[in-house]
Amino acid sequence: MKVVLANDGLAQLGIDALEKAGYEVITTRVAQEQLVNFINKSNVDALLVRSATEVKKKLIDACPKLKLIGRGGVGLDNIDVDYAKSKGIHVIHTPDASAESVTELVFAHLLTGVRFLHSANRDMPLEGDSQFKQLKKSYANGRELKGKTLGIIGFGTIGQATAKMALSLGMKVLLNDHHVEKETLTVSFFDGQSVEFKLVNSDLKTVLQDSDFISLHVPAQNGYVIGKKELAQMKQGAGIINTSRGGVLDEVALVDALDNNKIAFAGLDVYESEPTPEIKILMHPKISLTPHIGASTLEAQERIGLELADQVIKLLK
Repeated sequence: MKVVLANDGLAQLGIDALEKAGYEVITTRVAQEQLVNFINKSNVDALLVRSATEVKKKLIDACPKLKLIGRGGVGLDNIDVDYAKSKGIHVIHTPDASAESVTELVFAHLLTGVRFLHSANRDMPLEGDSQFKQLKKSYANGRELKGKTLGIIGFGTIGQATAKMALSLGMKVLLNDHHVEKETLTVSFFDGQSVEFKLVNSDLKTVLQDSDFISLHVPAQNGYVIGKKELAQMKQGAGIINTSRGGVLDEVALVDALDNNKIAFAGLDVYESEPTPEIKILMHPKISLTPHIGASTLEAQERIGLELADQVIKLLK
């Protein structure tokens, strides 16, 4: 019997699919420093992870029986992909399964930012009974998303899903991606109707200058995608959302831009110093915060679990 270790958890639907196909599934959370010993002792054939567990060269070399490494999510920066493949190990991930969940979180942050919900939710419990009229006045200058321009940097599966949601809300979309010249998106509705939109790639400067809001959807980088220079190029009073990877947005420059009112608000799900974000980020009144939960919906986890199970069964049959 082949053994699968889902070290960062796996949805029950995925577990059921693997067990039905004759696999033993272990969901015990094994600490990183004990992982090699556990994999070898338990004769693990496939290791499934999310973002918490690292699968680097040292582990790969120490686990010669490992046949497959799977990542539940989009990014593969916690896995030495090329090295694993050079050792004949299958490397899989689920780039499409979490797209809708991440997209909805982008707009949760956008709507929070334009209507000051993150601040109002802090102030109302403290002063709602004594300063209601003042709070009403303070939060009365919100903005609508309809008719505004959303700039999307990185136009893979999640970037495209974000564009579709923006278009369905009546927003204009600008995109920047080194690998995309143009793209036709189909926005589908509940009754079977759909509308096609043709989008063309723009240079980064144009996207920054012409967008009311920016949403980042890029993989991990060696340097910042958005730093001091890029923030200065954005519209006065624009907003920025990062649900992709910590380290692609310069947080020091972001705080300066927020303090100087160049940027009106930010929404962050990922952080440079994750899992211990900087206190200036955590306490800033203009930043909406979530703890890296972009793909953490029940529906996304079920899709991820089933997709991983399907790939494991096909590759290790």
